[in-house]
Amino acid sequence: MFKKLFGSKEPKEEKILPWKQLTTVDQLKTIEELSKGRTQLIFKHSTRCGISRMVMNQFEAAYDLDLNVDLYYLDLLNYRDVSNESGYKFQVMHQSPQLIVVKNGVVVAHASHGAINELDLERYV
Repeated sequence: MFKKLFGSKEPKEEKILPWKQLTTVDQLKTIEELSKGRTQLIFKHSTRCGISRMVMNQFEAAYDLDLNVDLYYLDLLNYRDVSNESGYKFQVMHQSPQLIVVKNGVVVAHASHGAINELDLERYV
C-alpha cells in the first residue's frame, strides 16, 4: 500500500530518446529531404516554460522507441532563428511546446501543448 502512495525506492529504468539537436537553419532543408524516405519529428521546446517541460516529460515517457522516425529537439530560446524559419518553411504558426511531423517534404500533422501527447504518431510513419 505504501509503495503505491509514496513510490518505490527501486530505481526506475531511464528511457533515452534518440534526440538529434536542431541548431541550424540548414538542417531544415535536410529534414525536408530526409522526410521523403522517413518521417521526421521536430519538438520545439521552451526551456523557461513549466508547461513545455511537463509536456516534454509526458512525451518522453510515452514515446515508442521502436517508432521508425527521426526525432529532433529544438531549444527555441537558444535557436530562435531556427524556430522562426521552421514556421516559415513548414507553414506552421509558432507555438510552444510544439511537435511538427514532416513526411514527404510537407507537414502532415502538428500539435501544441497537451495535444502533442494525443497525436497518434504511428499513423504518420
